Amino acid sequence: MLDLGPVENVLSLADSYKITHHSQYPEGTSYVYSYFECRGGKFPEVCFFGLQYIIKRWLDGEVVTRKMVLEAKDFYKDHFGSDYFNEEGWLYIVEKHDGRLPLRIRAVPEGSVVPVKNVLFTVENTDPKVPWLTNWFETLLVQAWYPITVCTNSRAQKELIAKYLIETANDISGLPFKLHDFGYRGSTSVESAGIGGAAHLVNFQGTDTISGLRMLKKYYSCPMAGFSVPAAEHSTITTWQKSGEAEAYRHMLEQFPTGLVSVVSDSYDIYHAVSHIWGEELKDIVVTRGNNGCLVIRPDSGEPVKVVLEVLNLLSEKFPITVNKKGFKMLPPYLRIIQGDDGGWATMQEGTGDLKKDQLLTVFENGKLLVDWTLDEIRERAEFDFVKKALATETVTHTNGHGHCNGNSIGDHSD
Repeated sequence: MLDLGPVENVLSLADSYKITHHSQYPEGTSYVYSYFECRGGKFPEVCFFGLQYIIKRWLDGEVVTRKMVLEAKDFYKDHFGSDYFNEEGWLYIVEKHDGRLPLRIRAVPEGSVVPVKNVLFTVENTDPKVPWLTNWFETLLVQAWYPITVCTNSRAQKELIAKYLIETANDISGLPFKLHDFGYRGSTSVESAGIGGAAHLVNFQGTDTISGLRMLKKYYSCPMAGFSVPAAEHSTITTWQKSGEAEAYRHMLEQFPTGLVSVVSDSYDIYHAVSHIWGEELKDIVVTRGNNGCLVIRPDSGEPVKVVLEVLNLLSEKFPITVNKKGFKMLPPYLRIIQGDDGGWATMQEGTGDLKKDQLLTVFENGKLLVDWTLDEIRERAEFDFVKKALATETVTHTNGHGHCNGNSIGDHSD
């Protein structure tokens, strides 16, 4: 299930120059101790997630074989034009450790919120004969920057949504479903969608990114981490042609007579669809269906802060509005909006509605959640500063004032 990526030999999970590093350490070096931190960025803290996947996917168990070593030797000789590969060192791991990596990785618990400039995880070799092994896997392990970044971004949006729910809603019980991940198609690969989609689900429970669900089931033992609803796309509406737009909407309600159903409504004119089709022609069906379900209308174009408010106001003219305990107007419980275009932390921050009169019932759908944050925006980096010399015989754990690292080891668990 979800066997990802073209590289199956862990000896290929490194930058080329790593192959030459075993011969570059000072003579007598026996231990290398490395750490990974976020040095700062858009947010003052990060939400740590994703290392467990990397470890279980690539590093756990008997991951090195003699066949892999011999294959890597030939590959790197062709790559460099010279024989720089550490065949002896890798065969030692095969013979001494049965192909298990003599590494110790310690990390803060996944899901932890950690201020920047603090250690997130550390790596050290547990066998003094392989000090070069610690940083061999830097290339792989620092890829944790991506799930950390998505998870941090998702959490920031959750905080923003929660803030306004607290100010305007009767309760915040619906918060876990207020930001829906639709980023599968915008990801660079199935694996990146799985990693990013899983990171989003640390904070929310709404997703259409199935690979994220599969990843969490396999690597985090979570049977079902997220949920979705029947929903239309433009092709299932426009194939009815413009003259059949109302029938397309009616058909959706007939096919899904109960529960939540989401219908994209901007194929031709979102305002006409809201006012005349949903608000007049199909109004009785929408209201009657409300006994057993909820219609979610999806604007999918235009400027979000403008379109959402206009759609809300148009709906308030066609459907009964109530006022909640905090004095804000509410759509009926059988009607909601999901904003499906140009959603994001910055867009949510710059909302321009009038809190004294606007309805505030919106779910955000973020198709860019998995792709619109880069390494530079939350500058995840690995710093490798601690080298233990030959006389060091005990493992040293470095901590800071913000807490300690949990011991989670792989490979050889001996000190």
